[in-house]
Amino acid sequence: MVRYTLDQLQAFLSVVRLGGVNKAAIALNLTQPAVTTRIRNLEQSIGAPLFERGAGGMRLTKRGELLVSYAEAHDRLARNIQRDVMDPAGIEGRLRLGVSETIAQSWLPALITRLHETYPRLEIEFNVDVSVVLRAALMAREIDLAILLGPVSDFSVDNVELPGFTLQWYAASGAPVPEDPADYLRKPILSYARNTRPYRELKAELLKRHGEGVAIFPSSSLSACFRLVASDLGVSALPEALAREWVESGKLRIFDPGWLPKPLNFTASYLAEARSHIAEKAAGIARVVATDYIKI
Repeated sequence: MVRYTLDQLQAFLSVVRLGGVNKAAIALNLTQPAVTTRIRNLEQSIGAPLFERGAGGMRLTKRGELLVSYAEAHDRLARNIQRDVMDPAGIEGRLRLGVSETIAQSWLPALITRLHETYPRLEIEFNVDVSVVLRAALMAREIDLAILLGPVSDFSVDNVELPGFTLQWYAASGAPVPEDPADYLRKPILSYARNTRPYRELKAELLKRHGEGVAIFPSSSLSACFRLVASDLGVSALPEALAREWVESGKLRIFDPGWLPKPLNFTASYLAEARSHIAEKAAGIARVVATDYIKI
């Protein structure tokens, strides 16, 4: 009788899908030797090599090609059992989240709390970065769920639309008030990081409306932008939901130069191929949490 484990089949599929042991080890949170051992044990159980190993990398043998569809069927069955049969409180595993800083500064704590309540035995990892980095990490299977400026336009990705963040222009409450609010834009304009969509859109709009003389200071820290604006070192278009407490505390005030940048539209994005039930469920929870936050 052929004896194999789901862990061995998962390692095999990860190597096939990602193109190598190193990437599979990262995706599975294992060491490279551990993945190699699972593949070797699976080959011993089947009694035939699954990969041809050479200087050009690992290529599937004929037996390996035959095994792929069966391994994918096992994978789907395991995910369906987890989704339809298992009590969420008993599900173990790991969810790797990647989130934009706007989310980290707003409703990420509520999301982590809700996920932990739903899956108390689930290990949750998260990192904060700009959307372009999160997209690359998702496509490389280094994270399971990316909450980023989306959608991710790729056939292999499912996107759950989230409530957006409207932007408003803010200046320090103690700053002199010009007769023409557009004159605020003569100050340095603090912006999202250079390699982000909000920065590109803001730069293009400022160039169209105000010419080359506008100074834009990009920053990777949203919290730093708030502090710098409150210190009257510049002005900025910032998420209204996050700025509310700064306005209420008397540190910032809204001004209207006659236009607003586009809202920030986020998605909870995960890979559709070999869809993770937990990532899919977490994306739905993210939509609920985000909606509750925007309503506050």
